Amino acid sequence: MRDNALGRLKQGVMNKTEAEYALQLEALKQAGEIQWYKFEGIKFRLANSCFYNPDFAVLRSDGMMEIHEVKGFWRDDAKVKIKVASELYPFVFKAVFKLPNKRGGGWEYVDF
Repeated sequence: MRDNALGRLKQGVMNKTEAEYALQLEALKQAGEIQWYKFEGIKFRLANSCFYNPDFAVLRSDGMMEIHEVKGFWRDDAKVKIKVASELYPFVFKAVFKLPNKRGGGWEYVDF
């Protein structure tokens, strides 16, 4: 219940920014830049009873798997989890931020 009080949605339901990013990923797929993507499709075990469930798994056209975490802002636990996951697993991890229109719009990527 506490998660809902913080404004988090139920697992499997995209927030507005994630839904907008899914449209971006679909456009990249149609352009042939990525082969596949899945919302909350992978769950990483970080330690006993500690998991990281990133927003999107993305398979690029060159076969490289990327993990994309869409953020409006960071909660401390989320930043720690993506850093730990990037050290434990052989994937490219990226934080994705929506840029405001006054900065040209689009998406900013930060690699881990």
